[in-house]
Amino acid sequence: MSGIERIAAAFGGCADSGKRAAFMPYLMGGFPDLDASAAIGEAYADAGADLVELGVPFSDPLADGPVIQAAGTAALAAGATVDGVLGVAERLAARVPVVVMCYSNLVLARGVEAFAAALAAAGASGLIVPDLPLEESPAVLEACGAAGLALVPLVAPTTPDERLERIGRQARGFLYTVSVTGTTGERGALDIEGVVARAKAHTDVPVAVGFGIGTPEQAAAAANAGADGVIVGSRLVRAAAEADDPAAAVRDLVADFAEALR
Repeated sequence: MSGIERIAAAFGGCADSGKRAAFMPYLMGGFPDLDASAAIGEAYADAGADLVELGVPFSDPLADGPVIQAAGTAALAAGATVDGVLGVAERLAARVPVVVMCYSNLVLARGVEAFAAALAAAGASGLIVPDLPLEESPAVLEACGAAGLALVPLVAPTTPDERLERIGRQARGFLYTVSVTGTTGERGALDIEGVVARAKAHTDVPVAVGFGIGTPEQAAAAANAGADGVIVGSRLVRAAAEADDPAAAVRDLVADFAEALR
């Protein structure tokens, strides 16, 4: 089964498991260290995650808010590398589809074909590159397609309809729909219904909502608004950072989110 097929099966299987939307927790690879991050990812799978978004730490993470930025900085200080994070992907991919999130410098430094091949060899199912604009994506899209990987694009509330149509037509795996303008991080109030409706009107792949969702109630609201998937990052990274036993701390939180989507 290709990575694209694994992602499709994860979204499609939610109805069979009694969920209204797939749950995709974010994991910072290498935080607090590589082994601990793998244990956190395994706790995600234990507690009901349908997919995992695995972040590769980077020195200039323009899409990330302070919580995820701090985790990335700590991961780099602890010695995390791209290959080390791909080792985490390999451990997790046996249990859930893993979608790697990294910045374009890391892809281009290795070469798009070599990077896609490394992801596929590690068992990853897809790739998210938040600073890769539509106009510069064809080479990465082609390399991912050749490797059986989904190149997952992002759209924002400010994306014009014409551009949203083009991005949605090219999307593979799912369309990552950003619920707010700005960077990642928990928000007190979200207007999800409108952004979900716009995204679903412009693509044939599942629509997953991320950025800002920090409570099970907000996750349930996203599912009620028609989202096919819900992505949660900063709340889980913060819990891991604050806990003596990060894996145990996030396991309970992920269970709460997964239950809210039933």
